[in-house]
Amino acid sequence: MNQIKSEKNDKPEEIKKGFFSRAKKFALKFMLWFFCISIGLTIIYRWIPPPFTLLMINKCIEQKMDGKEMTLKKDWVSLDEIANLPQAVVTSEDQKFAEHFGFDVEAIEKAKKYNEKHKGKKMKGASTISQQTAKNVFLWPSRSWIRKGFEVYFTFLIEVLWSKERILEVYLNVIEMGPGIYGAQAASQYYFNKSASQLSKLEAASIAAILPNPVRWSASKPTPYIKKKRAWILRRMNTFHLDSL
Repeated sequence: MNQIKSEKNDKPEEIKKGFFSRAKKFALKFMLWFFCISIGLTIIYRWIPPPFTLLMINKCIEQKMDGKEMTLKKDWVSLDEIANLPQAVVTSEDQKFAEHFGFDVEAIEKAKKYNEKHKGKKMKGASTISQQTAKNVFLWPSRSWIRKGFEVYFTFLIEVLWSKERILEVYLNVIEMGPGIYGAQAASQYYFNKSASQLSKLEAASIAAILPNPVRWSASKPTPYIKKKRAWILRRMNTFHLDSL
């Protein structure tokens, strides 16, 4: 009788051990597959243009749900075929792009202090071009610590496996630059009816100025705020160069 009771008491413990053992094996396999797929995809995108992003899909779904016509305009061009815009976006978005390894520590500290001082107001970000590229190419559009953790991981990957030129090239081809407009070529045609290779400094600065919210603002119909920001970008472009990339 005692032996039967002992066997019954052992079963829950054995089941518990078996469950944790299977869970551990699953977690290890998942991590292995995740690392293999993420590294492999990053290596592929070093040479091949990403066909789409989760943001593009999400925006198309939102348009459909709102009863609007689905718009997705994108046309990949090489960095050499984009005039003035590389200089404009680096000037506007990430002036230490050529120097840092994916993260601007000084900007992060400044943003942290600003957000602590202005609690309850719109939070100030400190994402670099590398971080924005990693987020756009590999991740989903949301704000969470989990996604931020993946962003750090993928930012590290592209900094290791891609050149700075490649990061900037991908960035300029996948980011949203208008309602359903993605990349420099589509934006140039949408706003100025010309190729990205023909953008003037003023036009490039106009596009760079709207990037924080390209759906709200227009590069071809700038508000007083965008004109002021555009003027600031143009002044900095005269003294800032990308020769060190």
